[in-house]
Amino acid sequence: MTQNNKLSSNLSGPLTGLRVLDLSRILAGPTCTQLLGDMGADVIKVERPGPGDDTRAWGPPFVTDIEGNQSAESAYYLSANRNKRSIAIDIADPQGAMQIRELLATCDVLIENFKVGGLQKYGLAYSDLCKDFPELVYCSITGFGQTGPNAHKAGYDLLAQGFGGIMSLTGDPEGEPMKVGVGICDVMTGMYASSAILAALYHQKSGGGGQHIDIALVDVQTAWLINEGTNYLLSGEQPLRRGNQHPNIVPYQVFQVADGHLIVAVGNDAQFVRFCNLLGAAELAIDSRFSTNTMRLKNRKQLIELLTPLLSMQHKDTLLAQMDLATIPGGPINTLPEVFATEQVAAREMKISLPDPTVRSGRVELIGNPIKFSATPVSYRRPPPKCGADSEEILAELQQLQSE
Repeated sequence: MTQNNKLSSNLSGPLTGLRVLDLSRILAGPTCTQLLGDMGADVIKVERPGPGDDTRAWGPPFVTDIEGNQSAESAYYLSANRNKRSIAIDIADPQGAMQIRELLATCDVLIENFKVGGLQKYGLAYSDLCKDFPELVYCSITGFGQTGPNAHKAGYDLLAQGFGGIMSLTGDPEGEPMKVGVGICDVMTGMYASSAILAALYHQKSGGGGQHIDIALVDVQTAWLINEGTNYLLSGEQPLRRGNQHPNIVPYQVFQVADGHLIVAVGNDAQFVRFCNLLGAAELAIDSRFSTNTMRLKNRKQLIELLTPLLSMQHKDTLLAQMDLATIPGGPINTLPEVFATEQVAAREMKISLPDPTVRSGRVELIGNPIKFSATPVSYRRPPPKCGADSEEILAELQQLQSE
């Protein structure tokens, strides 16, 4: 890691001392760098002067500032930008591009999500930098990757979900193809990027030098087709949209009960026997059409038609409690108010609050990091920054390092 570790003495976590120059925006790259920041890295977010990251304007809702006015920070922006410092630099200006190079001399990692070749005109592509910074880990996130016939196309989560096949598997069987409710391909790309960066840093630490990481939203989407993708490759059969049903396990889906909906997730034959007994339908468990998961898959329609009226007479909380006692997997379908009100979310610190003197409430409410380290816990040190808020501080640090 770089010689500027003393500048990061206030950090904690397993990545303390790591310095990341973040030229990314929107969600995939910022998700990656927020994760690295939570684990202790010093993340410098480079933004265009003025509007900054596009997602700052992706609202409502927006933060309310100390004067009671709508600020320039949307909830979308807040979701992926804590534990970072923001510097405003116009990389299209030669002086700005030079500042990026100067900052890189103090950094271990650069992450960017410009279109393929988009940074070459500023002299900031990997090929422009690798000779001067041979230890640099340079991560590029694009829609379709650095190669292939679609490499020139822009990348957006919805387009990646469509191209990569997940929308053909999601939604009501009789309805239109459906995207996942959040930008899951962007988020998963950020997760893959963070894993790749850490692997490349291990390689670098082992004496292998820096390298270029090429990550594409569509590649990530194709990778997390997981079992459905492999089902197709093995059988040659196009998987069907099944709504909330599972392609390989039955019954594993949402059912309507007398007072709402719940999830039944029977994962094996023993659980199915207990589930049938609980419903007062022990005969279903010994019926040859349903006694094994293979047979239940073959006779899915008949089984669901028999289970549906039995479940429609049950009450959600009572049935879930009974299933829990019988160790039958199942659960509620919570709304977001219900999620964040649960004791489980509180116990796991998945809802956090960071002080921010620039907002009216004095704090911003955010979603916590799911990683729990026993020795080097994640930390929440900085709220998502205003555009360019840390420019003077970062440039002063740079001058200090250059003078040493």
